[in-house]
Parts: sequence; structure tokens; C-alpha cells
Amino acid sequence: MTYGGHVYIMTNRRHGTLYTGVTADLPARVYQHRIGKRSSFCRKWNLTRLVWYADFDRIEDAIAREKQIKAWKRAWKIREIESLNPRWDDLYEQGLW
Repeated sequence: MTYGGHVYIMTNRRHGTLYTGVTADLPARVYQHRIGKRSSFCRKWNLTRLVWYADFDRIEDAIAREKQIKAWKRAWKIREIESLNPRWDDLYEQGLW
């Protein structure tokens, strides 16, 4: 059986440090980032703001998309974020899943 997945981007502020990740449980994973668990990179840079995410029916597709996004230039990631979230709002606070 396969399960869905999510690709997401975290940051500390508008145009700040970016982190791209993948998970099967987006709310739980973002909460872990917010309290400083499991990702030393996010903890080091205080990446607590969810600014972009995409849902996939299969986790394998989410993993493939995460790899693509991680290979993107920073400007491409910023353009993607701003196309869906121009104010860089914290989507976790909005509970949009």
C-alpha cells in the first residue's frame, strides 16, 4: 500500500534561509520544525515558518518532487513561493491542510 506525501519549504523570514523537505504527515513534521526537533539545519537557522507546500497522492512522487526542488536555483524557489504565497505568510498558522 502506498500513502500520500507532501513537499514543503520552511524559512525564518521573507527571502530568508530556505529548507525543502518531504513528509507523509505535514502538520506533525512542521510542528517538529517549530519546536526544534529532528532537523539540526532548521534548528540552527530557526526555520519555523511554512511558506509553501504541495500534496501528492503517492509518497514516491513527493520524494521525486523534493529532489527536483532541491536542485533548483534559489531564485526559482522564491518565485514558486511567491506565486502561491506572495506575502510569505506562515501557512502552518493558517492550518490550510
